[in-house]
Amino acid sequence: MILTVTLNTALDLTYHVPALRPHASHRVTDVRERPGGKGLNVARVLAALGHEVTVTGFTGGATGRRVQELLAGTAGVADALVPVAGATRRTIAVVDAGAGDATQLNEPGPVVAPAEWSAFQEAYEGLLADADAVALCGSLPPGVPVGAYALLVRTARAAGVPVLLDTSGEPLRRGVAARPDIVKPNADELAELTGSHEPLRATQDARRRGARSVVASLGADGLVAATPEGRWRATPPARVRGNPTGAGDSVCAGLLSGLVERLPWPDRLTRATALSAATVPTPTAGEFDRAAYEELVTRVAVTGEVTAA
Repeated sequence: MILTVTLNTALDLTYHVPALRPHASHRVTDVRERPGGKGLNVARVLAALGHEVTVTGFTGGATGRRVQELLAGTAGVADALVPVAGATRRTIAVVDAGAGDATQLNEPGPVVAPAEWSAFQEAYEGLLADADAVALCGSLPPGVPVGAYALLVRTARAAGVPVLLDTSGEPLRRGVAARPDIVKPNADELAELTGSHEPLRATQDARRRGARSVVASLGADGLVAATPEGRWRATPPARVRGNPTGAGDSVCAGLLSGLVERLPWPDRLTRATALSAATVPTPTAGEFDRAAYEELVTRVAVTGEVTAA
């Protein structure tokens, strides 16, 4: 079983419009509603790949109940969300069909009380007993300590469970110092962490700060990775137009599935890059176009070198 942690779960709403114009009224052509937050998106992709997944994090209020109703209809995903008094947030993606891009609006999430945070930690420790790997994903809701991911990384390591971290800002900086097995920032998050805008140099710097392996998302340019086994760059065959929301979550799913299947790093990066690109043409995050994925996975180019640890 793969465990994904989404402390700031969400109800994802995706609106499609022909063209997004500031200060204008828009006619929405399509609306989609999905359980969201980065870890839930990762879980849905993993389940589509055939892995058993358990999701945990916080849920509350009518929005939280709706998230759980939608999760109940997702094959392969078990719900272990922890209740809180506050209401689960909503996120809104507005997809501009003309530009082939999306604008994201994210609510802050519920305030988590100290007793609720303690209840989550207890539940998390229990879930790790059956986990082959764990992903810690996304932002922190108000009330959760900024060092929360560092604590959860250390708890997973103590249990002998490999851990992937995908967050940003101060939670990322503290989490990296706790020595996660994989860190998956995007280019901006990596530059903020290291001060370097050269991706390969920045991934190596992030390793020196504590991460065992670092895989950075470069958007349409693919991935760059620094690991104990080597350094690589994975490039998709062409730019894909559509909704890029959730592409980074699909990268996490590719890396996690490759980890538990014990694939060599170039194969993990090939899968993650193809999944990311195959997510862009889909209507919502947490999904991928299987036909596109199966075609892309044969055309991703991975270059690099094997190095000593």
